[in-house]
Amino acid sequence: MENLRGMFQIMTRRFGLLNKNCCTVGGCDLSLIQSHILYEIDNQNKPSMQQIAETLGTDITTFSRQVQSLVKMNLIKKTPDPSDKRISILSLTTEGKYIAATIDQQMNAFLNEVFSHMNEFEKETVIRSIQLLNNAMAKSSACCKPLQG
Repeated sequence: MENLRGMFQIMTRRFGLLNKNCCTVGGCDLSLIQSHILYEIDNQNKPSMQQIAETLGTDITTFSRQVQSLVKMNLIKKTPDPSDKRISILSLTTEGKYIAATIDQQMNAFLNEVFSHMNEFEKETVIRSIQLLNNAMAKSSACCKPLQG
């Protein structure tokens, strides 16, 4: 079997996942975690801070710092839940929606360009393989635990 770790290391670098900033939109630099936070808020219905932190597998302290920086950048709003004031609901501001949509367009363009170098069978094989890998990772006891720090 090929060096699996090496293959994942190369893929991580090619996706730019080690870059300090994953994306720049309209002069706004975002880290990878910030981009993921915007994506999840945009794709979940009125999520709480705890829900997004759990979805991303990050501890609440680290997550809170990221949320605060996104609030300061005027990309997200924190609103107390009307039924339980201890819970904060997250939503995107108008600027946050624009940035999330722009990142989405950029990522889709990148992935479409990457897939353009494959025939239809290869593309379907890769997509099916990613689905299989994601499903197996979801069942793994060693995967997807909150990161400390």
